[in-house]
Amino acid sequence: MPERTDVTAKDIKDVLPLLPLKGTVILPYQVAPLGVGRQKSLKALEASLAGDRLLVLVAQKQDDIEDPTAEDLRKVGTVCRVVQVGRQPDGVLQVIIEGVMRAEVVSVEQVSPHFEARISTRPDPAEKDLELEAHMRGVVSQFERFARFSRAVAPEQYAQVMQTEEPGKLADLVAQHLPVKLDERQQLLEKTPKERLDLLSQILSREVGILELERKIQNRVRKQMEKSQREYFLKEQMKAIQQELGEADERASEVEEYKKKIEAANLPDHVKEKALEEVGRLEKMPPMVAEAVVVRTYLDWILATPWTVRTEDRLNIQEARTFLDEDHYSLEKPKERVIEYLAVRKLAPASKGPILCFIGPPGVGKTSMGKSIARALGRKFVRISLGGVRDEAEIRGHRRTYVGALPGRIVQGLKTAGTKNPVFMLDEIDKLGVDWRGDPSAALLEALDPEQNHSFSDHYLELPLDLSQVMFICTGNILDTVPPALRDRLEVIRFPGYIEEEKIKIAEQFLIPKQRGQNGLKDEHIVFAEEALRRISREYTREAGVRNLEREIAAICRKVATEVAMERATSVRVTVQNLHKILGPPKFRYGLVEKDDEVGIAMGLIYSEMGGDIVSVEATLMRGDGKLQLTGQLGDVLKESGQAALSYVRSRARRLNIDEEFYQKFDVHIHIPAGAVPKDGPSAGITLATALASAVSGRAVRKVVAMTGEITLRGKVLPIGGV
Repeated sequence: MPERTDVTAKDIKDVLPLLPLKGTVILPYQVAPLGVGRQKSLKALEASLAGDRLLVLVAQKQDDIEDPTAEDLRKVGTVCRVVQVGRQPDGVLQVIIEGVMRAEVVSVEQVSPHFEARISTRPDPAEKDLELEAHMRGVVSQFERFARFSRAVAPEQYAQVMQTEEPGKLADLVAQHLPVKLDERQQLLEKTPKERLDLLSQILSREVGILELERKIQNRVRKQMEKSQREYFLKEQMKAIQQELGEADERASEVEEYKKKIEAANLPDHVKEKALEEVGRLEKMPPMVAEAVVVRTYLDWILATPWTVRTEDRLNIQEARTFLDEDHYSLEKPKERVIEYLAVRKLAPASKGPILCFIGPPGVGKTSMGKSIARALGRKFVRISLGGVRDEAEIRGHRRTYVGALPGRIVQGLKTAGTKNPVFMLDEIDKLGVDWRGDPSAALLEALDPEQNHSFSDHYLELPLDLSQVMFICTGNILDTVPPALRDRLEVIRFPGYIEEEKIKIAEQFLIPKQRGQNGLKDEHIVFAEEALRRISREYTREAGVRNLEREIAAICRKVATEVAMERATSVRVTVQNLHKILGPPKFRYGLVEKDDEVGIAMGLIYSEMGGDIVSVEATLMRGDGKLQLTGQLGDVLKESGQAALSYVRSRARRLNIDEEFYQKFDVHIHIPAGAVPKDGPSAGITLATALASAVSGRAVRKVVAMTGEITLRGKVLPIGGV
């Protein structure tokens, strides 16, 4: 490094190489590093080094100009001496320069290969008056406070300022330590010593005020900081240290990951806004707070709910009909309804989804019909069972304030399906319960009502969810237990029980192939005779559906599978002759309940959620005084039907050609066999009246006639329901 020598105005040539500066201003007496990379600047530096190592540094008016002209340069710069030069690996020269004296650019004498400028030096006057001395003392006092607050001024630099007697030099030395803007530095370069000291006084006053305010804030924060705040502060410091060390910040990465997922999820605007709001809350929470888990779970549910994802309907009606026929035998009415729905969707794609309700006995194919509808439409299928559901929160979800809160079953089902328009089956809707926790059927109203379900509200999500494109299908065994308000929203399709011929066809086309596959049998291993299937249906099952029929076929397949596995048989034909060896003796009697026409016995038809059956009703007369006795575990409705039947028979005694005073001579006993089974219902009046009239008149009732229906006191038989 060349020795430092004092340079006077006489030592400076009139023409010097000029080096433009971007984003900085060099002041006299300032020693600063400088990176030189532009070709013109390198040439100017080389010319300086070849001479007396002096050059003039002038700031550009605009920093974004890469190749400035003479008009782009400011008029006042600084004559500097090159103290040291070093080359970096990328070719940029690292130069240490020392500011010597202000200079005004009179003219630019040369532009290429580097700038050369004719300059006029502007040395500061040495004399000073009392006003200037006062300015100097004020600046020194302010700089002393600044140095005490900032702690960024080295002791030797502070001492140098304190020892300076020249006004201009004092201003230049103080300005080097202040965080001033580029324009202010240029003003400090252009102004006279007095003006410089005035401007420095303003800058120092501003900076000291800022530093004092920072000190007050730090003191106040330090006093208020308690143990938890100190821990938080330390954790934040630890996070900063981890970032500096390159370790991943889990919280920041988690928040960033959630933001990416939200952007990629194509959420509706109101959902996206809510999700980002929750992400903001998560970002501000301390890492170990318990509520962070709640927020994460909520965000996961928002992202998992299909707000916009949907599947396109398969609107090929012929193909859909083929799928329905492949999966189900008979059931024409439900199939027709699905075809109608497809036709309407094809003509009016924006139409709202219907709310179908399949009502029928167990085992007639209600649930499997729902799966077939989903297959025919090309939609996802999701099923939830409402049997035994008593809590309204099961449908609407729990509030997030509760521990372990979850969305309702409808939102959970949509998450499982992954689309906003699945076929959604609500099984066992007739078995919903009501208690102090709420009425789930009332909560279903909003989901199933086409006028409301475009903005279904789940208590957990607290965001309107569009269910209008969901095809809801409800199933149940009986309609009577479904609340009227809910029943009003449903389009009821009744599934009748299968007749014997339909059961045989279903067994041949669906049940037997299914059970063969499940038990590892091939077609040649087992063959069912049609008469054997008829016998199974008549004597081993008694049902409206085919569930028990499938169980009996499965039992036969297991027996045959055992024979084939033990190599005792290669093929078995199931016939009427060997059926009892496989399934044992018949479980039910098939045929007429009574062998002969008898007095006092009438055949009644009964209907339940399990299907239908025939029962005999017995009536007998005994000597007495007109008492009526009803037995057979009868309910209140049946007892009242017995009273009505007796009153009707008494009122028609003359037409029936019986003694009008019989009720004063005889006690009447009406009994329905199978006394261990409770019985009740509104449709046994005609049967009770017929049995009683037969007993009183002595005329037998034909055994091949069975009847059902309520009777009035005028003898009218009312229409029956539920069949």
